Amino acid sequence: MDIDDILAEVSGHGLPLETQDLQELTRAWVTERSAPELLPWPSALMERVLNRIHQQIEVVEEQVGNMDPKTNFRLIIIQTELERFKFLVRSFLRTRIAKIDKHTLHILTSPTQSARLSEPERQYATNHQALLQAHYQSSFLAQFPTSLQRLDDTAGGISMIEQPDVDTAVFVRGLRDIDEPIIVEGTDIDFELRRGDVYVVRWSAVREWVLSGDAELI
Repeated sequence: MDIDDILAEVSGHGLPLETQDLQELTRAWVTERSAPELLPWPSALMERVLNRIHQQIEVVEEQVGNMDPKTNFRLIIIQTELERFKFLVRSFLRTRIAKIDKHTLHILTSPTQSARLSEPERQYATNHQALLQAHYQSSFLAQFPTSLQRLDDTAGGISMIEQPDVDTAVFVRGLRDIDEPIIVEGTDIDFELRRGDVYVVRWSAVREWVLSGDAELI
């Protein structure tokens, strides 16, 4: 099996919806772990996956205690698949929460980043920042002059808000031929990303193509 065969499988054409969702979830998980900034919340995918997990849990609970060997074997298969989905979902969510914890203020104050949150994530980020603000205020900020108590101060042209390093190097693979050259800002480097090509490049240079689905992080 060569890279074209692998990419053809990843495209998901002709595969059962459950298999497509598993591949899509795996790709979202890998991409989220590899990208330095928070990526858009895959609402449709997560709704389908969480519904499937709930349905499989109900099936397992209904069949527990059934002594039929065929039923027991089927339950083993369902439970194995269930654990695989649950692992991916948990790891995916933990990765996103870690990014929210690290860059809470940046995410909440950036319209682009804030729009990528799910509603529970937005509530978590808001509560997390409120707790941090209250803790800092009671610990040491109250002793500072009022003008120095802001956590989003930009005095002197320097922002106190920590942002992700979008120039972090990532491994990217082309899923489709990209006709226009990809330019790495601040350098004289540009290249063409074709289907199956793998490059190590700055996230900022390929972010647009990863978000559009023309490339993926690996």
